Amino acid sequence: MTFWKNIWRSTQADPKVLVIPLYNQIVAKAREPHWYETGQVPDSIDGRFDMIATLFSLVLLRLEKEPSQAGNMARLTEVLVDDMDGQLREVGVGDMIVGKHIGKIMGSVGGKITAFRDALACKDKLDDAIARNLYRGEAVNISAAVHVRQGLLTIDQALSEIAPNDLAAGKALW
Repeated sequence: MTFWKNIWRSTQADPKVLVIPLYNQIVAKAREPHWYETGQVPDSIDGRFDMIATLFSLVLLRLEKEPSQAGNMARLTEVLVDDMDGQLREVGVGDMIVGKHIGKIMGSVGGKITAFRDALACKDKLDDAIARNLYRGEAVNISAAVHVRQGLLTIDQALSEIAPNDLAAGKALW
C-alpha cells in the first residue's frame, strides 16, 4: 500500500503552510498576559479560545477587504480548524464528537466575525461586542473592558496599515 501512496502522492507542499506564520502571530498575540491580567479576559480554555477567535476575526476582516485574499482566508481558517481539532483531542474529546465540537467552534468564530464587523463599522457597538464575545456577558471592571477595547482598536488600526500579502504571509508585525 505504501508503494501506491508514494506514486499518487502530490509533490506540492500543502498551501496552508503559507499562512501558518500568520496563525502563529494570532495565537501569540492572544496569549499575551495583559489580556488576562489587565483586561480580565477569563484565563481559561474558553477565555483563551475567545481571545484567539477575536483576533482571528480581526485578521479575517482585514483580509476580506482585498478580494485576492479569499484563498488565504480559507487556508487560515483550515489552519484554525486543524489547531482546534488537535486541542480538542489533547483535552480528551473523542473522535466521535470532535466534528460536532468543531462545528460549534466555527459557529462561534462566525458569530465573532459578524459581531466585530458590525462593531468596527459602528464603534458604538464595540463595547457590547466585547462584552458578549470575550466576557460572555459577565460583569467586568470598566477599566479592564477599556483596556481590551483599546487593545483591539490598536490591533485593528495596525492591521489596516499592513499590505494584505504581507499580513497573510506573516511578514508584518502588528
